[in-house]
Amino acid sequence: MEDEKKSDVYSRTDTNKVSLTNEEWQKRLTPEVYHIAREKGTEWAFTGKYWNSKDNGTYYCAACGNPLFVSNAKFESSCGWPSFFEPVTKGSVIYAPDNSHGMHRTEVMCGRCKAHLGHVFDDGPPPTGLRYCINSVILDFEGDKQ
Repeated sequence: MEDEKKSDVYSRTDTNKVSLTNEEWQKRLTPEVYHIAREKGTEWAFTGKYWNSKDNGTYYCAACGNPLFVSNAKFESSCGWPSFFEPVTKGSVIYAPDNSHGMHRTEVMCGRCKAHLGHVFDDGPPPTGLRYCINSVILDFEGDKQ
C-alpha cells in the first residue's frame, strides 16, 4: 500500500484494537482493500502481487499496519494466493467459522482491526500443518533491511 493511501489508523507499532464502522473504513481504505477487508472479498488466484514472492521481510495488514506474517513462514502451496504456515504471533490473527458458498472453512482476520485476510486450512507443511491462504490485496510488505 502506498504511503499516501495509508489511513490514519495505520501503524506498525500501535497494538490498540481498531473498531470502526464500515462507513468509516470505506473513507480510509482504497476500494480494492475495502472490498477484501470489510466485504470479505477474494482476489483472483495467481493475480496478487505476493502469491509468488520470495522476498524476505514482514507482511502487515494493509488496513491497519498490524504485523501478520514473516517471509520465513511463507511457502509455495500452488493455490494461487500467498500461503503461510504460521502468523507472527498468536494474537496477530483471529478466527471465525465461515460456512458461506456451501463450504465449511475457517476465516482468518486481522487481530487488530478484524479485516478479512483469507482462510486457514489443515493441509500445510510442518511444523504447524496449517496453510494460511491470504489475499495479497490486504497485505502490505516491508522487505528486510540488508
